[in-house]
Parts: sequence; C-alpha cells; structure tokens
Amino acid sequence: MTAAGGPGTGGPGTVYLVGAGPGDPGLLTVRGAEVLARADVVVHDRLTDPSLLALAPAAAERVDVGKQPDDRGDQAAINQLLVDRARRGQRVVRLKGGDPFVFGRGGEEALALLGAAVPFEVVPGVTSAVAAPAYAGVPVTHRGLVTSFTVVAGHSRSVDATPDAGGTNWEALAAAGGTIVVLMGAAHRGRIAARLISGGLAPGTPVLAVQWGTEPYQQSIRTTLGELPGTELDPPVTIVIGEVARLDLHWFDQRPLSATTVVVTRAAHQATGLSVRLRDLGARVLEVPTIAVVPPADRGAALAAAAARLAEGGYAWAVFTSANAVGPLFDLVPDTRVLATTRVAAIGPATAEALLRFRVVADLAPPEHRAEALLAVFPAPPQPGGSSTGTSPGQPPPRVLLPQAANARPEVARELSERGWEVDAVETYRTIPQVVSLALLQAAASADAICFASPSAVDSFVDQARAAGTGVPDLVACIGPVTAAAARARGLPVSAEASEQTLDGLVGALVGALSAGRA
Repeated sequence: MTAAGGPGTGGPGTVYLVGAGPGDPGLLTVRGAEVLARADVVVHDRLTDPSLLALAPAAAERVDVGKQPDDRGDQAAINQLLVDRARRGQRVVRLKGGDPFVFGRGGEEALALLGAAVPFEVVPGVTSAVAAPAYAGVPVTHRGLVTSFTVVAGHSRSVDATPDAGGTNWEALAAAGGTIVVLMGAAHRGRIAARLISGGLAPGTPVLAVQWGTEPYQQSIRTTLGELPGTELDPPVTIVIGEVARLDLHWFDQRPLSATTVVVTRAAHQATGLSVRLRDLGARVLEVPTIAVVPPADRGAALAAAAARLAEGGYAWAVFTSANAVGPLFDLVPDTRVLATTRVAAIGPATAEALLRFRVVADLAPPEHRAEALLAVFPAPPQPGGSSTGTSPGQPPPRVLLPQAANARPEVARELSERGWEVDAVETYRTIPQVVSLALLQAAASADAICFASPSAVDSFVDQARAAGTGVPDLVACIGPVTAAAARARGLPVSAEASEQTLDGLVGALVGALSAGRA
C-alpha cells in the first residue's frame, strides 16, 4: 500500500508500517526482516523484543515511542516524526507490536503519511488475538464447536462508551455467538464479564486467559465467565471466551527447551545454525553477536602469497583448523585442481563442510574435533629416499600451509615445526569485539543460559557486560575445553561443556544441564 501519486520507491524516503508480532521474535514475517535490515531509522513500541531491533543495521537510529497500557500518548507527534524522517530521505521502519492494523493505530499513521504524500508500505504482522491462544493450545475456531470469532478491545473506551460513541455493544456480542477474543481487557474484566452475562452468555462459559502469550514465561489460566472478575490477571493478557476454551491442544511447553531463553554469542554470520537448533527445541533465542570476523591486518597480502604458492604446488599439506579460514583462501584459488599434489586436513565437521562448498574433500579429519587429535594422527614429514606426500628424495622438508586466525593457538604450528615440517602459518582473518547495545546486554543478563563457541566471544561478552554493569546468565555452556577454560578464567561457572565439539554437542550439553537443573 503506498501514498497517492504512484507506487512507493521502496528506497529512502519510504515508511514501512511493520507488524512485529505478539512477542516471539520468530513470528516476524520475512518481509518484516527484509525492511528492518535496510532501515535508517526504527521507530518502535515499548515491548519490542531487543533481538528484532538488532536486525536493523548497527548504524540505524532506534527511537522508542513506547506507551504504557491505557496511555494514548502523543500519536500526533509520532505521525509527524514519521513524516519528518521520510522527508529527510531516510528509510523508516515503524515497528509495532502484533499487526499494525489490529488495535495498533497503524491506520492513523497511514492516514497521516497519505496526507503528507509520503510513500509507505504496510507489512502485516501476526496478531496476539490468534497467536496467544494458539501457543496455549486453543484454536479460535474448531469444527463442530464454532465457526467464527470476534476480536475486541477491552480498554476503558470500549467498555464505557456507547456503541454510537465508538464503544462496544457487549450484549450484541454475547448474542452473536462464536469465540470472543478480548485484548487489553485485564483491568476491565469484571465489567466485561457482567455485560456478556447480561447479554445471554452463561456464567459457566469457559474462559482462557493467556498472559505474555508466545513469550518463554507465558502462563495460561483457565476459568469461567462468572469467575473471571475474581481471577488475578496482569497485562499483557489475551482473554478467550467460548467453547473452544475447553480445548487443550498443548504443544508449546512440551519441547525440551520450552520456557527457556538462550543467548547465542557467535558472530552474526555464524549464529544461524546454532539458533535454528535451539529454536527447534523450543528455546527463545537471543542473538548477541559479540565478535565479528574481519580481514587480516595486512589486508590479505600474506594470504595472497600463500595462495600463489599453493597454486604452484608448493605445499604438501593445507591444514584448516577453522571454517572461517576456508573461504578467504579459496576465494584466491580459482581452480581447486591445483590441489592435485596437496593433501588437506580439517578439524571439525563445520570446517569439512566449508571445504565441500569448494568441492574439496578433506584427506584427514580426526574423529575428535580438536587440534590435539589432529596432531596425534598427522604424518611425519617424508625422509630422503622415500615419500608418501608427492615429494622426491633430496628435496627440502615439504611445507604445510596453515591458514588461521590472528592470535590463533600456537600448538599446531609449533608441533609440526618440531616434527620437521616447514610451516607457513598465515593470518587469514581476525576476530574483533563487536559492540553490543545496552538493551541487548540487559536482555541477555535475564536469560536462562548463554552459549559460547570461542574464547574471543567469552572475552568480548564479559568485558562489555561488566563495563555496562549487567550480568551473565547463571547457566554457561561452552563448545569445548578451550572455550570452557577461557570462561572459567573470566570467573564464569561453566555448567555445560560439549563432549563433542560441534554445535549439536553444544546443544546436547545445554539440554542436559537444563534438564538436570529442573529435576
């Protein structure tokens, strides 16, 4: 939907009215994520999940225009803010809870943009009126029970005003039948119940109240219409009234990590794999990338020289200890057939998978995914008079290419050198701390668990959390002994350490530790 005068450009000077969903950030639409990723300004509500704000570019401005419940706020000022920022040529995302056109005042904002001839687009969102009952195991319609549902606001204006003045005819709703879903009605539940009963609904009509729907701390309260006034409820709450409230198709709390928030600290481009695994088990994932992978300090000069030597057959082995080292090297090797006389070693399945993307199969991949396991099975250099690595008698000891991170552990290079190999340890990338917003650090401090997959992620998170005065979740999970040692060195109690140094191993260790804590 765009302003009059033709379609919007989709570029700077456009406002996107985006539904953020009811709370679970996983319910944001694909289109919502796309426009957030290109935002110059994000104008957001009070309860917006910090991980959604993190989807916007780091340089994007975040403007909190949140309102308290039953607070009308200065909507005119918000409207003008959107118009002014668009007229500056900025790409503005107005991020609103639920759906912008379901009690979100998105229509008012759209009218203001239309009147100002500002291009805009509406990105619908998932409304809590449907999502909260679904997460609680109650469908708002069900064959044989009910074929319609009504969504109604339960705030004071809806209860106090007459229908002619914009209020709700609760008695007519009672007579119409179907499911009634009340949003923003906790404070006025007594009067709502009384009016529905006076309209003909039985006091024994089942009621489901879902507090903090779709959030890890979601709570479901089952009562009846007659008992609703005396039922303790705190906002935000979604109230479902009708026969469907008898159903209990529960699923949300049945997964191993349900009602659990887990912090993932991997670099942004690496977080997806771990986050997907955790979400599949029911966790709310808070991605807090504490490190970023950047080019080497010499801008790749040493790596380019190593790639040229590799192309000339100058290495007997190429040893990869990290998936991050694979892409930068092979981006400089246009034809992997140059590896005909070079054997390849890889530590860990992620590294082996990264090689496969370049059609390279590792010749040596130890079953234990750590440097010590590789060194235990790595062959000795050939001796004069015979060779299994493609070198001829009389040649100098062959070379090993070791593309790695700056400040990588020195054990592999040192051990191979001591065995007689000539090792070119080439800086291929650097991991640097990435600044984390205060909002994300505060949200992370209240999470149930945090996962670390590298010592650099440990150091960056701890340094920033302590500088900000925020904390660290009680349960700390690490991908292996090196990372666990780094965490303990920073004073963190490690509750879970993966026996197999993979993402699956890390997730398994986390699930085990959380299960033990709940037992």
